[in-house]
Amino acid sequence: MSDYMNGTGIQYHLRIKKGDVGRYVILPGDPKRVPLIAQHLTDARPIADSREYVTYTGTIDGEPVSVVSTGIGGPSASIAMEELVACGADTFIRMGTCGGIDLSVMGSDIVIATGAVRAEGTSREYAPIEFPAVANYDVITAIRKAAIDLGMKYHLGIVQCKDSFYGQHSPDRMPVSYELKQKWEAWKALGVLASEMESAALFTVASALKVRCGSEFFVVGNQEREALGMSNPKFHDTDTAIEVSVQAIRNLIEADRKQKK
Repeated sequence: MSDYMNGTGIQYHLRIKKGDVGRYVILPGDPKRVPLIAQHLTDARPIADSREYVTYTGTIDGEPVSVVSTGIGGPSASIAMEELVACGADTFIRMGTCGGIDLSVMGSDIVIATGAVRAEGTSREYAPIEFPAVANYDVITAIRKAAIDLGMKYHLGIVQCKDSFYGQHSPDRMPVSYELKQKWEAWKALGVLASEMESAALFTVASALKVRCGSEFFVVGNQEREALGMSNPKFHDTDTAIEVSVQAIRNLIEADRKQKK
């Protein structure tokens, strides 16, 4: 690959270098969430601000931990993971929002992804479509323990990842509505919990790079419940998901130290 930064060691998109980030990284989508998450770290400081990528680094229990925004979708999220791994990161938690699909999933719940439907494009440039997009067991175990210890209502299972937000929410006006609606019914029949836009790419890229990744999401609402006239409260405060991610990183640090990873 060409060196676009002329030997400086600075990553082209994130504008970070080795030593700037910890091995543990929380990945929100929204840059504005980065300082909010960083408040939960000790001595967190801004490292870089480039495009959709804002990077802070601090510590948890003495271990360097970073928070890096990825923007929306698989392409920008995969770039973030690639450049973070190049700088020494090896353990990732994607923290964001999702919309419920399964009727049991309600606004303000937490969804922990064990795997993701690869209904997006980025992962196809890393692996054949037959390859599954699955979360790392250590990471999802740490996230689940955090949710339990914090008393959060959570769901554990498969999420669906897409590239078009409006393809999900306005399928009837899309020229390929027949395909979108047919597959959406399949996700419902298969018990897919929720829809979001990054996990399939991140899980697949993590497999290719031999690093660990898991995802957890704050549920904004559930369009399927609304369509059936069921109660569908909507929420936008992601503080609970932030708490889960931070505690999950703490759990991972503790477990890794015990196992001397």
